[in-house]
Amino acid sequence: VEALVVTHAHEDHIGAIPHLLKLRADIPIVGSKFTLALVAEKCREHRIKPVFIEVTEGGRSTHGVFECQYFAVNHSIPGCLAIGIHTGAGTVLHTGDIKLDQLPPDGRPTDLPGMSRLGDAGVDLFLCDSTNSEIPGVGPSESEVGPALHRLMRGAEGRVIVACFASNVDRVQSIIDAAVALGRRVSFVGRSMVRNMGIARDLGYLNVADEDVLDIAAAEMMPADRVVLITTGTQGEPMAALSRMSRGEHRSITLTDGDLIILSSSLIPGNEEAVFGVMDSLAKIGARVVTNQHARVHVSGHAYAGELLFLYNAVRPRNVMPVHGTWRMLRANAALA
Repeated sequence: VEALVVTHAHEDHIGAIPHLLKLRADIPIVGSKFTLALVAEKCREHRIKPVFIEVTEGGRSTHGVFECQYFAVNHSIPGCLAIGIHTGAGTVLHTGDIKLDQLPPDGRPTDLPGMSRLGDAGVDLFLCDSTNSEIPGVGPSESEVGPALHRLMRGAEGRVIVACFASNVDRVQSIIDAAVALGRRVSFVGRSMVRNMGIARDLGYLNVADEDVLDIAAAEMMPADRVVLITTGTQGEPMAALSRMSRGEHRSITLTDGDLIILSSSLIPGNEEAVFGVMDSLAKIGARVVTNQHARVHVSGHAYAGELLFLYNAVRPRNVMPVHGTWRMLRANAALA
């Protein structure tokens, strides 16, 4: 193993890194600035100091006989990269998790021209994200979420609590922008949310004035119509902040009748019972719960079938290996190819 090249920092992609490094601590970890920052935090919990190699889109790195080049891609976390791997046996292109958002809030679209140029040179094997391969058409843009959040907050008379994934910095930025525009201040709730947003602010991925961010204690002292809580717990995890709030067990936050709860996330298959249980508990308290069924408060970070066709036409690979999905998704992606 010459190196571990990481496309992005979602838990299903970086969670095993500390355990791998316990077996071989000298393996260099290659990734973007934000990806390596989250990996470093995870490794710190295991008292491991990895060897890091930071790369950027448009850049290249060499590891043994492999030369890698990197392409910017959209997903739902900063610093995502697709990887072109040049070997003596041929060229491989791995999308990582990808979507083709034409209006990304961070102004960083997927580098389709760069991948097309690699296709001109010849891609022998294309490994392509399959998550939404069964959904026809083109997925909605992340830029559509902000206006929906603004409309909901504008109509809220009391406290607003928005739950989203703690790594979705663009989503948190949209929540902050809507809150601040309406005269509200924000507070981050949940260990991973506080940690990740701290890293995002330090690295310049999250823009918010210091005076607009409150700690939980200060947020609880604010008038209800002047604060937005941004929390973890979208999947009904028992120990996540929103779940504890729903049970009346959170040490700092007590929900009341009239609070607006926005679940700005997708429902991951298998978590239905837990999520519906939290929603019922919130309704019992008297909170109003809004999901993606009621307003555009979430969009997927994965390409729909129409976007995958764009990728295939741009790259024109000799061979395709669908990745990242169930058998049903993999077969649908193979049919598209």
